[in-house]
Amino acid sequence: MDYHSKLIFGIVPPEEQREPAHWFVFKRDKLLVHQGSPTLRIPHAVNLSELGLTALRQEYLGKLDGQHCYSADISEEADAPEGMLFEGLRQVHGRLDEDLFWLAARAVQIVDWDRNHQYCSRCGSPLQAKTIERAKECLKCGLLHFPRLAPAIIVLVERGNQLLLARSRHFIPGLYSVIAGFVEPGETLEQAVEREVREEVGIAIKDIRYFGSQPWPFPHSLMIGFTATYAGGNIFLSDSEIEDAGWFTSQNLPALPGKISIARKLIDWFLAKHRTEGNE
Repeated sequence: MDYHSKLIFGIVPPEEQREPAHWFVFKRDKLLVHQGSPTLRIPHAVNLSELGLTALRQEYLGKLDGQHCYSADISEEADAPEGMLFEGLRQVHGRLDEDLFWLAARAVQIVDWDRNHQYCSRCGSPLQAKTIERAKECLKCGLLHFPRLAPAIIVLVERGNQLLLARSRHFIPGLYSVIAGFVEPGETLEQAVEREVREEVGIAIKDIRYFGSQPWPFPHSLMIGFTATYAGGNIFLSDSEIEDAGWFTSQNLPALPGKISIARKLIDWFLAKHRTEGNE
């Protein structure tokens, strides 16, 4: 059973919270977790006062395996309760239950949106939360503010038994990944794939196919993955962000992105595909 079959998204909280719930508590972008075990746990309580904490703002997330879930934003001056600590989402991946991790990824984006949308961007008036949808409304000018989501494409380009990997200047030393970039206004996803590959490495591609998607809460992206086939041209680095790029086989791979990312899923798919073909 996957994460989405266990989770029921919700906006309207129960009238009275009587049973312990999962609390996704954030101090800025750091998540509150129980420490002392290789497997981390999310605080489980009826309300935050049981933990000695006070929420600046809180949002209802829905139910996971029948248990209510909330996000909460707390003061930067607040201390973690005894036996707990605040950790970044990248650091808790693999140590927190996978379902709870991806719900935490949803929670941090809602917390960030809630924190940064207290006033209307058009007229500056205070916003009021809608009760039946995840939105805030300006009662003065009527503008609705929804959680921000930035769509980005990510694509694995293959050429026979080779895949294209590139290195951004912002990566840690030695790390390479597949091509990615944000979708521009007026573009289709496929146009964005072609443009990003052309801009970053100068080659042409064909056979663009959808692979899958992944929410990426750093801070509020949706990664839409594709595969494509090399169609011509030589690698030419015209994008100032790209430090190096080249064709790699399974025998000469550089350091790769972590398992958390769809980038790694694309690369693992390519490697599994050619491992299978090699055994035929």
